[in-house]
Amino acid sequence: MEKIQVAIIMGSDSDLEVMRKAAEALQEFKVAYEIRVLSAHRTPLALEKYLREAEERDCRAFICGAGMAAHLAGAVAARTVRPVIGVPLAGGIMDGLDSLLSTVQMPSGMPVATVAVGGARNAAMLAVQMLALSDEKLRKALVAQREKAAAKLAEKDAEIARRYAQE
Repeated sequence: MEKIQVAIIMGSDSDLEVMRKAAEALQEFKVAYEIRVLSAHRTPLALEKYLREAEERDCRAFICGAGMAAHLAGAVAARTVRPVIGVPLAGGIMDGLDSLLSTVQMPSGMPVATVAVGGARNAAMLAVQMLALSDEKLRKALVAQREKAAAKLAEKDAEIARRYAQE
């Protein structure tokens, strides 16, 4: 069994549509991951047990997605010293603002790196950057990905410039 480097945790299976974008990004970089549905409020003992086991297996980072005022990322950060990246999810009457605030407003000493509402892909990219600090192959893959994105944008720029050139 491959060693899991990143755990993706969501508070509800309805979060999967957004959180699978983190899984897809990790797959692009061949970073081993697993996905779980665990709630800080509905299954606190299962969450605590999972975190303990994940650390024992040397999981390097946790990506946590939750909506409304749920504080899954904060609950995870309180139980590990590994990096925790929070993904606030849209929904409810505040359409993600409540989730953003509950994820980013952590007490001193309990940091949660927080990405944009629905920003699961960026959460995975941040996890990859963290892993790349000690993995040269992963660092090179990140550099190559950035270069490819820049080249693609340059192609689109040239195409649009040609299409709308003043004669």
